[in-house]
Amino acid sequence: MTSETTRTEPALARFLAEFLGAWPPTDDVTVVGSDARTLPGWDGQIRDVVGVLTPEAGVISVPPDRVAAVRSGVRAWRTVTTDLPAALGRPEARAFLGKFRWSTTPTELPDAGVWLDVSDPRVPPWLYPFGGQVLVTLFEDEYAAGVGIKRHNDAGWELSVGTEAAHRGKGLATRLVAQAARWVLGHDAVPIYLHDPANIPSDRTATAAGFPDLGWQILGVWSPGVQPG
Repeated sequence: MTSETTRTEPALARFLAEFLGAWPPTDDVTVVGSDARTLPGWDGQIRDVVGVLTPEAGVISVPPDRVAAVRSGVRAWRTVTTDLPAALGRPEARAFLGKFRWSTTPTELPDAGVWLDVSDPRVPPWLYPFGGQVLVTLFEDEYAAGVGIKRHNDAGWELSVGTEAAHRGKGLATRLVAQAARWVLGHDAVPIYLHDPANIPSDRTATAAGFPDLGWQILGVWSPGVQPG
């Protein structure tokens, strides 16, 4: 099934094919088995169910031994969040849908940050798991805002942004996301931005930084006591 909404930029298509195990969707709900669902992700954690949905169709990626059960138990996207936990044999789990955005033309805004090693004492602990270098805004040589990069694979890098309360409302997050997106594109990868639909500040930041909402969604599953990443 290929349409205007399932066609993607080459880097995004490469990312999705590797990240999910198949792309584009071949049916309204395409369930694929992928060994990637049994291996550690960017932060060393295993995410055994991931999906990406366009306004028309999508792919759910699961471990190979769960394909038959999920294909049988999930037949429509409108009921995926209620049907998927039972199909996985984890009725206590919760499936959720978030916003999935990407950009090939981030907004031209002034740079707001500098790249620092995560070992730099000015980098806050929340950025440590990203490893390598992170993009940070410093105010009087102290951390004000920052972006970490989730390097899912060579073709797709996800941005995660945070701003200290005292520095919110200044546009720092938007400028950092746009700056980081340009950097990711310069490495021949596509910058990705995910967020909860209820998170209005994230929605505004993404839109202003050049990550349009095209109606795509990210599907995940988490169990009580396990923090989704």
